[in-house]
Amino acid sequence: MGKFVCMGAMMQCSFGMAPSSLMVVDPMRPKISNMLMANVMDNKPMVNILPFGMCQSMANPTVASATAAAMGVLTPMPCIPVIAAPWTPGGQEKISNFPALLNNCKCMCNWGGQISINNPGNTANATGK
Repeated sequence: MGKFVCMGAMMQCSFGMAPSSLMVVDPMRPKISNMLMANVMDNKPMVNILPFGMCQSMANPTVASATAAAMGVLTPMPCIPVIAAPWTPGGQEKISNFPALLNNCKCMCNWGGQISINNPGNTANATGK
């Protein structure tokens, strides 16, 4: 069983150098402690998932290019998340017709980073998974 994730939850990418906050932009969402609840479709880069500081993934073309220019010395570049799939696995409860985002859900960046929830932004437990 996980905790529901809300607006302002803290996330971390395995290749990012800084945490980021989850943004929930639908004002019609249910709320917990006056914070908008998230669902698994809150995965849009630069809308829901903001940059994680600098990226260290060699799968990221800007990092690979900068590292090559530095003669093989890893050269982090600004993070621009690229997310193609929803958060997984999601909770049993539905938030705006999609599974609730729980603090045990993960999301993958196309550059190989795994995005996880460090702090769900509230203390409410989900009843399902």
